[in-house]
Amino acid sequence: MGAPGAGKGTQARLLQERMNLPQISTGDMLRAMAAADIHSTQASGRLISDDVVIEMVRERTAGEDCQNGYVLDGFPRTTVQAEMLEKLAHEQGNSIRGIFVDVPYDVLQQRLTGRRTCPICGEIYNIYFKPPRFDNRCDLHPEQELTFRADDAPEKIRVRLETYERQTAPLLDYYGHSGRLERIDGTKPPAEIYSQIEREIKA
Repeated sequence: MGAPGAGKGTQARLLQERMNLPQISTGDMLRAMAAADIHSTQASGRLISDDVVIEMVRERTAGEDCQNGYVLDGFPRTTVQAEMLEKLAHEQGNSIRGIFVDVPYDVLQQRLTGRRTCPICGEIYNIYFKPPRFDNRCDLHPEQELTFRADDAPEKIRVRLETYERQTAPLLDYYGHSGRLERIDGTKPPAEIYSQIEREIKA
């Protein structure tokens, strides 16, 4: 859990690689969908309807690779989705644990406006914090220009962060009050953040 740009995707990908926990990214799943209304909603910085997202999560987590657990990246984003997830977890015989990657607002802005992605391998760069070796080219695929997400434009970022504060931040109380939330300092190096997350999961 965390605001847009907190590094949720990076950590979820590491957990998938090192702990064999499938990364379930609702954002990636939605971006892959061809429905024009979903693309236009997402590009504006607003959230997709709860019913659409929970069905995607239900179908994906029914896969055989999710039988021993999985990492949800970008879900739930509202308390309604959290309640839906409680029911799904109960049906699956799973328990839920929230990990909140905490990053200050000013750092989030730089992370989002500077983010670039390789469309081939999905590697994420940042022109401020983690630039590629060659200008706007992937280190692993130098023939490929990096892409800039439409929802990382400055005007969209403001909407995304406002939406997060209004709808998603209350989830910290939702999981915190039940003792299922761990807070991680998201300004530390990714490797250090991962080590702390891994310790929390194994504990």
